[in-house]
Amino acid sequence: MSEQQHSSAEPTETQVGPVAVADRPATAPAEPKRRITSLEVLCVLLIAALVGQSWLATWLDVPAIQTGSTIFVAVCVQALPFLVLGVLISGAIAAFVPASALNRLLPKRQSMAVPVAGVAGVALPTCECAAVPVARRLMQQGVPTSVALAFLLAAPAVNPIVLVATNVAFPNNPGMVLARLVGSLGTAIVMGWLWARFGKAEWIIERALRRMPDLDGRSRWRMFFETSRADLVDAGGFLVIGGLTAAVLNVAIPREWVNTLGEQIILGVIVMAALAVLLALCSEADAFVAASISGMPLLPKLVFLVVGPAIDVKLFALQAGTFGKSFAVRFGPATFVVATVCAVLSGVVFLGGVG
Repeated sequence: MSEQQHSSAEPTETQVGPVAVADRPATAPAEPKRRITSLEVLCVLLIAALVGQSWLATWLDVPAIQTGSTIFVAVCVQALPFLVLGVLISGAIAAFVPASALNRLLPKRQSMAVPVAGVAGVALPTCECAAVPVARRLMQQGVPTSVALAFLLAAPAVNPIVLVATNVAFPNNPGMVLARLVGSLGTAIVMGWLWARFGKAEWIIERALRRMPDLDGRSRWRMFFETSRADLVDAGGFLVIGGLTAAVLNVAIPREWVNTLGEQIILGVIVMAALAVLLALCSEADAFVAASISGMPLLPKLVFLVVGPAIDVKLFALQAGTFGKSFAVRFGPATFVVATVCAVLSGVVFLGGVG
């Protein structure tokens, strides 16, 4: 009897063994390392400012620092309303305006369609960041590449928001608005014609030309909010950088250097064109930055305003990621040269040369 009990117990242990192993708790996955967010960094900075406020007050009580902070706040406060309005309109254009609507209005010949697309930038305002995906969308809808690129260059520079902002920034120089309009529009048209003549489709990556499905109502609203939010964050950051740069230029750079650039127009034009590429400001805000650089003649400032919306480091990166590096390394430098020449010619005509 005991042997039978012993023999019957053996399979029981065999059955229980795997169950016992299976019932063991699995090893808990390692918790991901907590990353420091920008909010925590801000809190630390605020605490440090409160603790060292007496030292900060002494350090900030310097005429140069006070002048720079005043210039920075003035640039940001003046430009912010135009920036927000431009971002909202660009988000609405990207989400709700079908690219086929522009395609139906274009002439069949590219030589005539390019100027029409450039002028359409007046009615369809977008910032530089939004113009790149809109241009890609136009290509995917069958619009000729040269026409889409003309719209890409014209929309951020000749739209009413930018022109009104330019007028506000230069209240005593109304010719600056017309000079910027003609210079930017000329840049868009010339580059469109050059691409129609010399551009090759293989320079643009295939996915940029692939036809995309239309969005439904819910997706359009989602695109509107996401595009507006992303553009506002990006453009706001560039506005802050531009405001800081304007403050530094007005305080740190000796006045003699600015006067030298003012006396040597060619050098001033080259420097301001390069500065427009490096700063990568939003077109709704760059006029206030240019106007804040006192001592600089109007012609170099005009070059700054025409070159910036056409090509800068931000746009070069966006174009390389959207259309490919082969496109960007050809289109970017050519745009820089054409924009500089068009700005100088426009300034000579409407600003009397040096202004």
